[in-house]
Amino acid sequence: MRAAHLLAMLGVAAVGAGCGGGREAAPAGPPGKVQAIVPPPTGDAAAWIAAQVAAAPERQHVVYVGAAWCEPCGYFHRAVEAGELDAAFPRLTLLEFDADLDQARLEAAGYTSQMIPLFMRPAADGQASGRQIQGSIKGPGAVAEITPRLRRLIAD
Repeated sequence: MRAAHLLAMLGVAAVGAGCGGGREAAPAGPPGKVQAIVPPPTGDAAAWIAAQVAAAPERQHVVYVGAAWCEPCGYFHRAVEAGELDAAFPRLTLLEFDADLDQARLEAAGYTSQMIPLFMRPAADGQASGRQIQGSIKGPGAVAEITPRLRRLIAD
């Protein structure tokens, strides 16, 4: 499911790394909630990521890479949209990219993986830090499987 569609359905933000629709930047969400922001459709990924991190240093930024066809991604997005992850991650900002649409510019910034969803902590310059988790199980248990791993990732 495209992130724009998923987050728009949840009323969290309009993003475009998921299921159909335009790729619009999301406005900053309220504090205490997971925020999701989608980059412009073209441009240097690392520069955009670095700008997002610099603009909100109080947030915990994670580059998230999903795809419309990724079942665990769909479950994760629905949980974000429903606010189910807000208590666990009140300062989390997901910088959302689409694996199919953004592959070349993600690779140029070092964001590569064998599986999706991919969650990676960015370095200050926007390049990939290497601190990442990737993949999940299919089905409704995906969010429960991702959550503790994501918690450990942002705690580093």
